[in-house]
Amino acid sequence: MSVTSDFYLARAAQCEREAGETDLINVRERCLRAGAAWQAMADRVLKGEADRMQHAADKAALQEQFDG
Repeated sequence: MSVTSDFYLARAAQCEREAGETDLINVRERCLRAGAAWQAMADRVLKGEADRMQHAADKAALQEQFDG
């Protein structure tokens, strides 16, 4: 199963909401840490997607140079 950045971003947002809804400091801190971890995972996926798109564009441009 492939996990998308949308899943990670949704989990990060949920953690942020939960952090805002609690009055307990330790629970709030735990939610914020979890949210930061989910956001970091989303950032890695997004960077990987961007890198793959850039690689494909570079490859297409190089191919066009040889064909044209």
